[in-house]
Amino acid sequence: QVQLVESGGGSVQPGGSLRLSCAVSGNPEKITLRAWFRQVPGKEREWVAAIYREGRIYYDDAVARRFVISEDNSKNTVTLQMNNLQPEDTGMYYCAAGPGYGGSWYKDSRYEYWGQGTQVTVSS
Repeated sequence: QVQLVESGGGSVQPGGSLRLSCAVSGNPEKITLRAWFRQVPGKEREWVAAIYREGRIYYDDAVARRFVISEDNSKNTVTLQMNNLQPEDTGMYYCAAGPGYGGSWYKDSRYEYWGQGTQVTVSS
């Protein structure tokens, strides 16, 4: 059974940076697509960024020039470097993972495995 564990959330002021990590264990070799989503209370979960094992990377327009998703396959870890954070980036961030190389990386239904979430708060 695949398990995902996030770390690295916290509180920062606007303009600050945070680095989130997601460790994949259990059966990591079956995972070919990993992503980050975020959610605030009262709103639907929204996709942030995705990365395929073969190299394709996608970002939501709201974060494309500020966030960087990367992976270390030797350590089965995916990282989200978040720069120039703004109050609207506040939310619970979730790591997600799934098999296959098909599309729909922006849909939460695409993913089979989810982490427990890590809170990111941006305020002055």
